[in-house]
Amino acid sequence: MKFETIKQTVLIDASPAEVYEAYVNPKKHAEFTGSPATGTPKVGGKFTASDGYISGEYVELEKGRRIVHWWTTTEWPEGYPPSKMELRLKPKGKKTELTMIHSKVPAEQAKRYAEGWQEYYWEPLKKYFGG
Repeated sequence: MKFETIKQTVLIDASPAEVYEAYVNPKKHAEFTGSPATGTPKVGGKFTASDGYISGEYVELEKGRRIVHWWTTTEWPEGYPPSKMELRLKPKGKKTELTMIHSKVPAEQAKRYAEGWQEYYWEPLKKYFGG
C-alpha cells in the first residue's frame, strides 16, 4: 500500500466559527456543496457527504479551531484503511485561514482528491460566504 498526504491552505471570507459550522453542520454542508450530507458533529459521530460518496467519523472537534476525522469514499481501494483528515482554522483579520492536511490517501487517488477538494469544497465554500 502506498499513501500520500494532501496539504492545502485557503482563505475564506468568514470567521473560524462560521467555517467550522458550515463544515460540520449537515444542513449547511449540503448548502455549500450542493449535495446531500448527514452527520452528528461530536467525537465518535458518523457523517456522509456528496450523497453518501464520502463517509467518515469525527475523531477530534475543537469548535472554531480544528476538525479531525476519518475519511473514505465509495471508490476506496479494497483493503486500504480510512484516511485521516485534519482541518485547522485560524483567524486572519475578518477571514479564516483554513489548512487541510489529508493523510494516508491511497497514492493512486491522491491527485484526483486534491483537485476535488478545490473544486467541490474550497471554491464552493468561498462562494457560500460571498467570496
